[in-house]
Amino acid sequence: MTNSPGEPARPRQPWLHDRVLAVAGPSVWLSAASGQLTGGVDGLYVADRRALSRLEARVFGEPPEPISGGFASASSARFVGVVRGLGDPSPDPTVTCVRDRTALPDGGSEAIVVCNVSRQEIAADITVAVASDLAVMGDVKSGRSAAERAPVLTEAGLTWSDAAGDIVVRLAAEPAWEWRPESGSLAWTAELSPGQSFTASLKVSVRRSRHGRFRPCPPARLASWHDRPLIVRAADRRLGELVRQSVADLAGLLLGDPEAPEDLYCAAGAPWYLTLFGRDSLWAARMSLPLGVDLAGSTLRALARRQGRRLDRRTGEAHGKIPHELRSADAAVWLPEVYYGTVDATPLFVATLAEAWRWGLPEAEVASLLPAAERALDWLSGAGDPDGDGFIEYAADRAGLSNQGWKDSRDGVQWADGRLAVAPLALCEVQAYACQAAIGGADLLDAFGRPGGQRWRDWARGLAERFRTAFWISDADGRYPAVALDRDKNPVDGVTSNIGHLLGTGLLSAEEEATVAKRLSAPSMNSGQGLRTLADTASGFNPLSYHAGSVWPHDTAIAIWGLVRAGRTAEASSLISGLLAVAPDFDYRLPELYSGERRADPLPPTPYPAACRPQAWAAAAGPLLVRALLGLEADLPARRASLNPIAPSPVGGYEVAGLRIAGGSLDVRVDADGRAEVLRAPDSIDVAVR
Repeated sequence: MTNSPGEPARPRQPWLHDRVLAVAGPSVWLSAASGQLTGGVDGLYVADRRALSRLEARVFGEPPEPISGGFASASSARFVGVVRGLGDPSPDPTVTCVRDRTALPDGGSEAIVVCNVSRQEIAADITVAVASDLAVMGDVKSGRSAAERAPVLTEAGLTWSDAAGDIVVRLAAEPAWEWRPESGSLAWTAELSPGQSFTASLKVSVRRSRHGRFRPCPPARLASWHDRPLIVRAADRRLGELVRQSVADLAGLLLGDPEAPEDLYCAAGAPWYLTLFGRDSLWAARMSLPLGVDLAGSTLRALARRQGRRLDRRTGEAHGKIPHELRSADAAVWLPEVYYGTVDATPLFVATLAEAWRWGLPEAEVASLLPAAERALDWLSGAGDPDGDGFIEYAADRAGLSNQGWKDSRDGVQWADGRLAVAPLALCEVQAYACQAAIGGADLLDAFGRPGGQRWRDWARGLAERFRTAFWISDADGRYPAVALDRDKNPVDGVTSNIGHLLGTGLLSAEEEATVAKRLSAPSMNSGQGLRTLADTASGFNPLSYHAGSVWPHDTAIAIWGLVRAGRTAEASSLISGLLAVAPDFDYRLPELYSGERRADPLPPTPYPAACRPQAWAAAAGPLLVRALLGLEADLPARRASLNPIAPSPVGGYEVAGLRIAGGSLDVRVDADGRAEVLRAPDSIDVAVR
């Protein structure tokens, strides 16, 4: 992001597009494809501190030449290198070096396997240079360097610690090794016959006297996540691979609430945002409902514990408001440790609770969250509407973010001519979230015998009428909703992907949804590889801008689901095909965002250099695509669900196994024409096929 007036100066983020990540929250490995940790952004991080800043393997004094390197699963990576020469006249590799790396909740491990593939016996000199600077994540992200700390050599290995002893990093290695202090290296000499190999095993563990805001996912909860995987087999095999990787990446981002470790949420993204984000964590849980309701319930509880209770202009806290993000003191560089600068997390909280209830969140859990939902609803008509005009809006926050919707960069909201919109701003998608929250909240209040349901239905109806009057505008291509109302209540005319979030929320009429669908499917918005955040006809369009022309997978997936709910399946199919087209280029680990160029030929997308990968709501796009393809709706309070698959199917025939609903599994087969057959369903619900 760039800075807005009044914001603290923020150095540019390091590039990540060529880095290999292995994540098991709150730990993440980050390195080049060689596997070497050589400084810069590389390292093993645990709970926002860099436990290892250097890890360089050498054989005969030389780094292996990298052959391949990449993630093997969400929490593991493999790197292959070779060493040539060493007296063997053959031009072929003489020694191979394979590094298998794993992220662990309290650190990480690596096995370095050196194999003699020559035709002669060798005495391999193997060294691994190691160092720790204990740098805080915020400093690394800001490009600031930290001095390496001197290790303490013990019988158990090497130890690094801070001055207060609050954080201790221990490195153990096997088999027995020699310490070479001049190079800071562990060393082994291995006599290897042809075909023989040697393995050096390293394990790094981190102990913190204060966990702060980070708790690893309890092993039993993580095991249950993997016990019943969502499996998709389709004629278009890319769909199954995308879903498999999506579910694995979501698991890697799971963290436990330090106030209630059994309550899990998805951290927003690796490496920078391994923490609770109101908007991101809610969307990830909501999009992942096909994987079950547990994540939604625990995410809602984690946020409810931190719901605003007072007015604090420094942090943005207000009564009933859901926080934007939590950071440890290590990572809170320019924002407060608990920051409430978001305009959309509060309505999304209520909408997520209502949807999770429909998907079968137990009544007792729903009931316990209703007081928080009522406080959030009150925020909508109170502090969320400071000037009383009936729209949810935010003012510029000089202590935090200049924009407080999901496009929160300085230029995230702009006019078609490139001018930046001036706050206070009322974003179009936030009105949709608020409308959906009011309708869903009313249903919850009625179902649980609490007053106020009709009031919120009337409020939602009035909001839709006000929106129809204030937001709809026209250009040469026809009518569409403005992205926002500015400080003077003028509709900001940038054509953006934000309008995709309006679909299926109750804010628009069927005719208006058809108009939005037409605009989203236009070549200016649909890049063929996903939905652009800003139309390429706008003056401010930049395909590699963070929010002004790039493609965000979650944004595209939300639009796809809205199109399906609005009955616009042809437009949804086109966007599904676009996401599947780019998935192999990212090894099915969709990044936070990528470029939005218009291409005459189907070339790979250009990575956005600083994008998180994996990122929670990008990963959650996989389960949501499955739901969209199936047209799956749930109403568990009424003991029913329905299927209305996209016809014809944009992925050919497919089977889905392991949809978690009503405490059981829903398995479905759909043919290429979109005809569905239920293979298995819980006895407690009726599944209607349309």
